[in-house]
Parts: sequence; C-alpha cells; structure tokens
Amino acid sequence: MRKTYHGSCHCGVVRFEADIDLTQGTSKCNCSICAKGRFWKVIVGGDELRVVTGSEKLIAYRFGGGAITHFFCDTCGMKPFGQGEMESMGKFYGVNVACLDDMPVKDLVAAPLEYQDGLHDHWERRPQEVRHL
Repeated sequence: MRKTYHGSCHCGVVRFEADIDLTQGTSKCNCSICAKGRFWKVIVGGDELRVVTGSEKLIAYRFGGGAITHFFCDTCGMKPFGQGEMESMGKFYGVNVACLDDMPVKDLVAAPLEYQDGLHDHWERRPQEVRHL
C-alpha cells in the first residue's frame, strides 16, 4: 500500500516527501558509495518524490558511469536520496530510508530487503557477503 512519508537531511534544511509502497521492498548495495555510506534505499518513481524545502542546498555528485546522481545537503552532508533513469524503469529515486522522519521502525524492519552486487555491476545478484551492509 502506497503512503506518503516525510523526510529530511540531518540539519533539516532539505525536506522532502515521497510516496512509498514498502511491500515492494528495500535494498542495500555493496558498491563503494552505498557500502561506505550504509545507504539503505527504497525505490520510487520519478513523480513520487517531491523536495519541499532546501532544493537549493542540494549538491549533486556522480561517479563511475554517472548513471545515478547522488544528492547531498551542503550544510550537514547527509544523502537523503539519489536519482537515476533507466530504460526499463524511467526516471526514479533511491530514497534513504534513514531520512524518513515519520516511518515507524516496525514498518521498516518488516519490509522486504534485497541485497545487490553493485560493486561488480551485477545489481540483479546478491553479494556473497552482506553482513557489513
């Protein structure tokens, strides 16, 4: 069931809302940026995330093939979400579930969790080791 959640960066300058269906699952990836930042995400469509305040404080970062734009608050450094576009999905956002202010912990831990091997560009595969993610 889709529900609108509200989120923010650590300092609260960037605020957003996202329409999320947790039954569709969450994921953790072992690529360098996700593993180092312990990024736990839920994917939403391109029109399902809206920045409410602070869009001017977001700094965009890309690396590797540049397929995903990672957004960080220029005040506190928090990454509330990233944005990508794929032929199979269209435009989408990866929302940092830790930045969702009104998502009950019980709902988050009950959501399906998938692990992705982004380190080897095989997001469809589960990495051999996931305990550190």
